[in-house]
Amino acid sequence: MHASLPRWAGAAAAALGVLVAAALVAVTDVHVALAVVVGAVVGVAAFVVASRVVEGERAATDRFVTALVTMAFVVALLPLVSVVWTTVSRGLARFDGAFFTQSMYNVIGEGGGAYHAIMGTLIITGVATLISVPIGTLTAIYLVEYGGDNRLSKVVTFLVDVMTGIPSIVAGLFSLALFTLVLGPGYRLGVMGSVALSVLMIPIVVRAVEEMLRIVPARLRESSYALGVPKWLTIVKVVLPTAASGIASGVVIAIARVMGETAPLLVTVGLTASTNFNPFEGRMAVLPVFAYYQIITPGIPPQAFIDRAWTSALLLILFVMVLNVGARVLARALAPKTR
Repeated sequence: MHASLPRWAGAAAAALGVLVAAALVAVTDVHVALAVVVGAVVGVAAFVVASRVVEGERAATDRFVTALVTMAFVVALLPLVSVVWTTVSRGLARFDGAFFTQSMYNVIGEGGGAYHAIMGTLIITGVATLISVPIGTLTAIYLVEYGGDNRLSKVVTFLVDVMTGIPSIVAGLFSLALFTLVLGPGYRLGVMGSVALSVLMIPIVVRAVEEMLRIVPARLRESSYALGVPKWLTIVKVVLPTAASGIASGVVIAIARVMGETAPLLVTVGLTASTNFNPFEGRMAVLPVFAYYQIITPGIPPQAFIDRAWTSALLLILFVMVLNVGARVLARALAPKTR
């Protein structure tokens, strides 16, 4: 039997690492990142040695692995924290009422806002959702309830897997080529962006709905069939309501996935400084493309354009965050009641 390290031992080892890193930065010219690495190594080494002396070899090995896992988690978290901090700190500069209520129509330098891009993003993403959800849901129903292991199901599954991994620019070029064949060259429409986003969104919806349908217990279907209920009605009244929470969560996550796409919208919807509510007529602005052009073609003064770009990026992050939180809330609200 061995003694145990006190609970504050881990915090003390972390504090030692921080002190070593701070001392290296203060005394030498070493880079901050290297100083942090050296401090982490010193802290972990001290923690493991103390554990080996007090608790024994097995406990020290366990402490060492736990420290490695914790450090890997922190390293993975640092880029996320850095991106969020940078976007929030720079995006708050134009996070005001004018940004949400004004467009860039007749605005050359300072002022203006992204109202036209916000509405364009919501409209184009909404149309893409209307296209993708019925197609993806019905495809998943066929794969789970009707297809089985036949050849068509295998082909559809393979195509869905391929579509999941295609570059987003390919979806934009597909939509551009499709509408060019129908309408001719030179057209840029909001619905073109919606079709491009739906190409990216459909496989995500198919996979999400398919997985949710597969976890519905078979006994529920069999009980419905035993009562003489036809298969289509069993799917509508039993299977889909049971899987509704997971389906809704998957659909919302798919929406969040495509809302920030830039490449397919660059080649399909174009850019405009005015507000356009009709996706079937004329160019439309969307937040990703708006932020992109504000960065690569800054005017005078350039800081006004850069501020608008960062605020657009912040707004996109907020949209995605709200959608993900909404997916969790919706999944919990639609989950089957067990009591």
